[in-house]
Amino acid sequence: MQQNKVLRSWYTLITALLFLAMLFSSCSSSSNSGDNGSDPSLGDISLPPGFSITVYAEDVPNARSLARGDNGTIFVGNRSGGNVYAVLDDDADQRADRVLTIASGLNMPNGVAFRDGSLYVAEVNKVWRYDNIEANLENPGEPVLISDNFPSDTHHGWKFIRFGPDGKLYVPVGAPCNICDNSNTDERYASITRMNPDGSDYEVFAHGVRNTVGFDWHPQNNELWFTDNGRDHLGDDSPPDELNRAPSADMHFGYPYCHGGTVADPEFNSRPCSDFTPPVMPLGPHVAALGMRFYTGSMFPESYRNQIFIAEHGSWNRSTPIGYRITLVRHDGSEAQSYNVFAEGWLNGEEVSGRPVDVLVMPDGALLVSDDFAHKIYRISYHGE
Repeated sequence: MQQNKVLRSWYTLITALLFLAMLFSSCSSSSNSGDNGSDPSLGDISLPPGFSITVYAEDVPNARSLARGDNGTIFVGNRSGGNVYAVLDDDADQRADRVLTIASGLNMPNGVAFRDGSLYVAEVNKVWRYDNIEANLENPGEPVLISDNFPSDTHHGWKFIRFGPDGKLYVPVGAPCNICDNSNTDERYASITRMNPDGSDYEVFAHGVRNTVGFDWHPQNNELWFTDNGRDHLGDDSPPDELNRAPSADMHFGYPYCHGGTVADPEFNSRPCSDFTPPVMPLGPHVAALGMRFYTGSMFPESYRNQIFIAEHGSWNRSTPIGYRITLVRHDGSEAQSYNVFAEGWLNGEEVSGRPVDVLVMPDGALLVSDDFAHKIYRISYHGE
């Protein structure tokens, strides 16, 4: 009898300990990561408490830049396959039902932008316009050539494009190299250019920009902010990528003479860093900061309003990889105040499961994230802590 009592006591103790262990594990998990929406492919993605991530669309090959049409179509650029896609959520359940190829055979059509019912697509050296696109997704017809006023170099030749508050189309021209100074012979190189929607009044807006693949305008003062990728082969930890602010035209951001505001280039150092506009925030070295957006939605907590989300594609030439995540830069409108990880888990040691490229704020306040490695688009939402 005494032996049975001892066994029952041990059983009760063990059961209680197991329950406490499970409870602690659950609490620890909920305090350190968001919900992956029961999608096993996102089980390693961690988010702040109250946030969740799900797959919005899959089988979107090499999903790159994102733009949304007036009727809700998500247009997706492509860098390696020559295609442009239309992603449709027909039943409005926050998961795409169809992925249509609306253009093919193009030269790195990374950039997409939407305005007045038309889709603008940027190849390496051309910009096209597809009119009344959402009514003709199955048969877009022949596009209109807007401009072929761009170099044909493929090194940093793929483009991110967007329309600014001034109604102009902004089109960057990357440096055709890791480090060089082609701007002396052609000022389009290492710049952000802009033009009217019909291609007229083409001009260089910003100089000394090595390769920006993401920009947005502050929702209150309409100032342009943009990411820029730092040069390679200066070591693992130098130079940083950059988040820059261009409140006016004709500013110079340092390339190829100065990187990150403080790093003089060892090959092109004829001008001091003090000659140039420094970044508002140095980002991680070689994180490949690409798409960025000010958060203008109302779904996330108020503390996120007008703050900046950045898609970090991830390093390719660093001995210890870095990036492969979404980061958040908080700012006061002119000065950046902090730079922190918002979503991570696509990099586990040196094993890569995804590479974020672009971010897009949806009308309901959710954040879409494209991934050209996993060929998916994710949806990050907030449901409360």
